[in-house]
Amino acid sequence: MALLAMAALAACAPGSGVEDYGTTIAQNRALKDESFRSSPDSPIPPDKRNALLPLAYYAIDEAFAVPAELEMSPDRSRLKIPTSTGKLRDYERIGTLRFSLQGQPMRLTAFSEVGQPVSRLFVPFADTTSGTETYAAGRYMELDPTATGIYVIDFNGAYHPFCYYNAEYDCPFPPAENRLAIAIRAGERLPESASAAR
Repeated sequence: MALLAMAALAACAPGSGVEDYGTTIAQNRALKDESFRSSPDSPIPPDKRNALLPLAYYAIDEAFAVPAELEMSPDRSRLKIPTSTGKLRDYERIGTLRFSLQGQPMRLTAFSEVGQPVSRLFVPFADTTSGTETYAAGRYMELDPTATGIYVIDFNGAYHPFCYYNAEYDCPFPPAENRLAIAIRAGERLPESASAAR
């Protein structure tokens, strides 16, 4: 469901050999805007593109790109996650990402949809900006699996699910275990005019 521009955004991280991290993030955001505006696969209906594009983001902040260690789930327990259309989708817990942010130890569960190959780790989350500065139903990150179990969680790449733009999409909500008690002011956000109106 993620477009090519999202994959490029997620792949960029501080220390990955990219000369200018901020410039690369900004370029990939511009590519995503262009893809959402012109692609036939865009999740944004044509009549909403002028209102929603360009997408709104927090300022790029490398402090929100942090190392994490994935503790694999020994039993890959399953859970049914409610979605934006009132359905339930089956996911399994691949493991727990443990990291530190703003001096606090944190954790997020990485999931994979049952019956799908584990090509990427799905990390839905909500935080204290959800419903005010960001989409009420939370945001997503996707991570490429690594052989070492060491990752970079880069919240600058956090994005709104497609149901934010178009109610026809079926988007899983972040489960309770992935609700962070801090403000993640990085990645995609609501337009400031929409935030002020809430």
